[in-house]
Amino acid sequence: MLFREFESRRLRVNDTEIFLRRGGSGPPLLLLHGYPQTHAMWQPVASRLAERFTVVCPDLRGYGDSGKPPSDEDHAPYSKRVMAADQVAVMEVLGFRHFQVVGHDRGARVAHRMALDHPDAVERLAVLDIVPTRDVFESADQHLATAYYHWFFLIQSHGLPEHMIGLDPEFYLRDKLHRWSRVPDAFNEEAVQEYLRCFRDPATIHATCEDYRAAATIDLAHDRADEERRVECPLLALWGSEGVVGQMYDVPGVWRRRARDVTGHALPCGHFVVEEAPDGTLAALERFLGSPK
Repeated sequence: MLFREFESRRLRVNDTEIFLRRGGSGPPLLLLHGYPQTHAMWQPVASRLAERFTVVCPDLRGYGDSGKPPSDEDHAPYSKRVMAADQVAVMEVLGFRHFQVVGHDRGARVAHRMALDHPDAVERLAVLDIVPTRDVFESADQHLATAYYHWFFLIQSHGLPEHMIGLDPEFYLRDKLHRWSRVPDAFNEEAVQEYLRCFRDPATIHATCEDYRAAATIDLAHDRADEERRVECPLLALWGSEGVVGQMYDVPGVWRRRARDVTGHALPCGHFVVEEAPDGTLAALERFLGSPK
């Protein structure tokens, strides 16, 4: 059973409900998952981190067992600004006004926006296997478009990706796990079954497409408006040396244009660093994450 020693909670924040797991004691630590997963991706490291921290693992809005509120023509309900505000509100309800945050994939994009919009709340930020959204779009070439085809597929309108994914969501999800990973047998099948249980829901498929549509529209507008702003707190970047991010970008160099205090290194894996390289990920996080101010 996943997260056996963690409690489960559902909290009403903003215009939706957020499902989360909470465990451990000590300084608060928020862990944000990516696509097409749920909070279950943290199972290789969550229990160990809970030995030092109060660990909070939510499902982002639109994902897992969290709410899937209606979107609009601007995709604003799935902007990273709104998704970040959800999680800040969750932490406030739990009694934490200041915390550290680790995000993977989409969760890292939410965490990046959170550090910009809520600098007084975020004490330290770790981003796993991403560079900022704006840098991805502005550096796109044939190689990037081939490797990240889903960025351009999921933003298509009139239900096209929803219909095509919905025809066989298990094939699509397992293909993503296989296509983006490099370490054989990295995934706990119990966790994969959780991903599938949630991803088979048409509402999840639609909401996660809205996440990507927001990234290509309103999120870029927010990023351009914040061109001169930098992440002020310490930032750790980890990435897979065999994945697209590691092969295409000078990851620390890109982040140093967006944050003032950047450290980081590659891990011997693909995109899913937590599941493919749990020991290396855990060691890096334990070195980086400090006590509250």
